[in-house]
Amino acid sequence: MTRQKKKRKIDLLFITSCISTSLVLMLIGLITLLMLTARDISKKFRQEMTVEVILKDDINEARLSALNRRIQGSPYCEGISTITKEEALKEMSEAMGTDPSMFLEYNPFYASINVRLKEEYTVNDSLQQIAQELRSMDGVKEVNWQKELLDTMNDNIRKFAIILTVMVLVLSLISLTLIRNTIKLTIYSQRFILYSMKLVGARWSFIRRPFVKRNLLIGLISAMLACIAIYGGLKFGISREPWLSVLLEKRIITTVAIVVTATGMLITYLCALASVNRFLRMKSGELHYL
Repeated sequence: MTRQKKKRKIDLLFITSCISTSLVLMLIGLITLLMLTARDISKKFRQEMTVEVILKDDINEARLSALNRRIQGSPYCEGISTITKEEALKEMSEAMGTDPSMFLEYNPFYASINVRLKEEYTVNDSLQQIAQELRSMDGVKEVNWQKELLDTMNDNIRKFAIILTVMVLVLSLISLTLIRNTIKLTIYSQRFILYSMKLVGARWSFIRRPFVKRNLLIGLISAMLACIAIYGGLKFGISREPWLSVLLEKRIITTVAIVVTATGMLITYLCALASVNRFLRMKSGELHYL
């Protein structure tokens, strides 16, 4: 009866350790997910960054072709798309719901070239140089780019990175403390067994082995539970908000799973090692006053 009660207590401690550790690992997984997603969103936005080159009315086909070739040969150009005066009029007419040329008796819009930039050139200093270079080209009337939007995005990314860094540091400290206390509690109930094994001459490495194995198993099970919870939460979120499907990219999910699993097993291993060593260093009298 006593053995069954003791076994039930140990099993309960094992389950409690798995649940509490998995909750902490979920937080770490979500932070990792946010960091990866923010980076991908920023990268995607930068890859879609374009500079609008408005052309003069008197530009002919030959000069336009020469201009296209020159822009495409530039190191900052990822690709271009040309919009004629007629296409610009059509787009604006659809947007406004009326045709401005019917009242003005001429097409008020200009032909333009949208230059898609390489990611490394989507910073303000580079964009200013690119705009200056484009303005100097033959047939170019004006160059426009979304400076305010880029400034806002860069500021937000910088603030978000600082917030995430602080959160990671704080959560890492909290996670380490919580997992360490949980593991210490599971080993505390067997501290006299540890001391007895030490008294009969067992090596510390031999004494530590079962505790380390047990806590590595806790780390692995907790990581699996955390990964399942995160994946399930994302699937549920996608069913409500389809745009969240970007979070379920194989690369992102794999990275989160690796980080959660590695963190869970590393922390539980180190905490088990530290906790067992702490009890092994204690004398008999100290064990009674914990």
